[in-house]
Amino acid sequence: MSDSKHLAPQTVTATATRHGRLGFAFGSRFFLLLVIGMAWLSLAFFDRRFAWAMVAWDVMLLVLWIVDLAKLPRPRDLRISRRWSGPPSLDASTVVDLNVELNSAAWLDASLIDEAPPEAVSEIVPIPLNIQAASGTASYHVQPCRRGDLKFGATYIRYRSRLRIAERWARADLSQIVRVYPNLQDIVDYSMYLMRNRQIELEKRLLRLRGQGREFESLREYRAGDDYRAVSWTATARRAKLVVRQFQIERSQPIWLVLDCGRLMRAEIGRLNKLDFACNAALSLAHVALHGGDKVGLLIYGRRPRARLMPGRGPAHLRQLLELLALAKPEPSEGDHMRAAATLLSAQQRRSLVIWITDLADTAVVPEVISGATTVALRHLMIFAAIAQPELWARAEEVPTDKTSLYQVTAAREVAQRRELLLAKLKQQGAFTIEMEPDKLSQSIISQYLDIKEKNLL
Repeated sequence: MSDSKHLAPQTVTATATRHGRLGFAFGSRFFLLLVIGMAWLSLAFFDRRFAWAMVAWDVMLLVLWIVDLAKLPRPRDLRISRRWSGPPSLDASTVVDLNVELNSAAWLDASLIDEAPPEAVSEIVPIPLNIQAASGTASYHVQPCRRGDLKFGATYIRYRSRLRIAERWARADLSQIVRVYPNLQDIVDYSMYLMRNRQIELEKRLLRLRGQGREFESLREYRAGDDYRAVSWTATARRAKLVVRQFQIERSQPIWLVLDCGRLMRAEIGRLNKLDFACNAALSLAHVALHGGDKVGLLIYGRRPRARLMPGRGPAHLRQLLELLALAKPEPSEGDHMRAAATLLSAQQRRSLVIWITDLADTAVVPEVISGATTVALRHLMIFAAIAQPELWARAEEVPTDKTSLYQVTAAREVAQRRELLLAKLKQQGAFTIEMEPDKLSQSIISQYLDIKEKNLL
C-alpha cells in the first residue's frame, strides 16, 4: 500500500523515572574489585596489618562507587522514545527503535527492555546500547502472530558509566495500543497482478465490447435477430419504430468479500489460524481489485453479521476495509451461513462477484455453508474458496502399514472425497470453487478473479 507509512503507530516519548525501591545498584566491576580485595584476607593469616589493608580497600571501593553513582545522570535527565519503522502486520517483521536522549553529553553503557506482548515477540531480551553525544538508539524486531490491538507497556533501562562500578535503574511509561494488520507484505509480493489487472482494463476500453455486459451504452434501431428483452418501449413510442438498447461491459464491477469467522476458522496452521490466511487473501484481492477500478465490499460474519462495508473504491475505502480485517476474530461456535447469505442478498441487488472464504464442516449431511453459497450463486457469480487442511491431504496420500494407520488413512480419504463432492455440487450451480493450501490461497483467488475479468464472465 502506498500509504502504509500512515498506518504506523505514533511515536511515544516519556521522561524516565526511578525504577525500584532505590533506583540504583552496584555495577559488575564493583563485585570484581571486591573479589580482588579478598586477596588481602589470605595474607592476613600471616600479618594482621593485611586485614586492615583489606578494610581500607573496601572503604576506598565504596567511596569510588559513591563518586561514580553521583556522576551518573538522574533518571529525570533521560527521555526515551519508541518509534515504529512501519505498520505492524501479521507474521511480518517490523523494526522498533528505542531512542534515549540525555540532558548532558555523558557516555553511558546501557541495556533496555521493552515491555512487548508475547503475541509480538517470542522472547523479551535486554537490548545493549552505548549512548554517545547525548543520544543513542537501540532496535529490535517484532513479528506478530495475531491481528488486532496489542498493548505495549513501559520501557526499562539500566545504565552505567565507563567505570561500570555503579548503575542506575529507570523506567519510562511508553504504554500504547498498537493495531496489527493483515500481512501487508503480500500486497508488495502480488504487485505483478496489478499490472495484469491494468492491462485487462486497457483492453476493455479499446474493444468496448457490446451485447455481453449489463451497463447501458446507447440506443439504435431494431434489427432482425435482436432480443426483444432489449427493446426500449419508451424510445419506441417516441420514434414510432422499434428501438433497442445497446449494452457494454461494466467499467466498475461490484465485488463482495465474505469471510466466515466460525469455529472452523480457528484451526491453527503453524503460527496462524485459518482466519488469518483468509484476511490476508481478502486484503490482497481488495488491493488488486481497487487498483483496477472495481468496487469492493466486505461482509464478516459469525453467529450474526459482525461487520458490513458496502462496495466502494479509493484509498479511504481501502483503509476502512483494512481496519475491519484487522479486528476480525474467530468465534467458538459455528457461523450462521444462511443468515449471512440473506444479508448479502438484501444488501446487493445488482449482479456482482462474491468471493466466499470459509471451510467445510465434516458432517454426514450437506453443510449449511454449501446451501447458503448455492442460494447466493443463483443471483451472483461466485468464487467459493475453501481452505484446505495440509495434514488431511498428507494423511490421505500415505500408504497404511498397520491397522491403526489403515483406519486413519481410510478416514482421511473419505473426508477428502466428501469435500470434493460438495465442491463439485456447488460448481454445478455455476460457481467457481477453490480448495487450496493456506499459503497459496491469496495467489489462487487473485488468479481466478483476473481470469473471470479477462473472460468478461461478470
